[in-house]
Amino acid sequence: MARELLVCPSCGDARPPHERFCPRCGMPLVRRGAGEFEASERQRTARKIKPQYAEGEPTRVVGARNQVEAEFIQNLLLEEGIPSLQRRARGFDVPDFLAAGPREILVPVSGVLAAREVLLQSELLPEQSVSQWGPTAWRVLACLLAGLVLLAILVWLHG
Repeated sequence: MARELLVCPSCGDARPPHERFCPRCGMPLVRRGAGEFEASERQRTARKIKPQYAEGEPTRVVGARNQVEAEFIQNLLLEEGIPSLQRRARGFDVPDFLAAGPREILVPVSGVLAAREVLLQSELLPEQSVSQWGPTAWRVLACLLAGLVLLAILVWLHG
């Protein structure tokens, strides 16, 4: 029995069954005659994903305060063709409040830069601001303060 060819729903090109995406337009391939039925939500979502953003290990790009915010961020990313998934932030697992609690949004490594760009444009990802008081300055200040406290104790003891 011959293996059935896949076709692109956008441009109509026939492709071998081992391919997933059309090399011309990037659409997910379907079986011939598959356009006769209504696509499921999962299939409509898969058609939005750009293959160049779907490669590599999932990497955290941003956190969300709750499930609703996480789904909003995922939809923003999907509109740009970037696949994502959400997971509960570590250390926050309260079954009574399933929709509550922080979430992490993860995207494949190939889509991290594009996802951060989308989130920066949407003002959902804070820009890396350069503070004049970096971590090193605070450590120096803390050491100076500790030294002054020790000096005051020594003066008081030998006073």
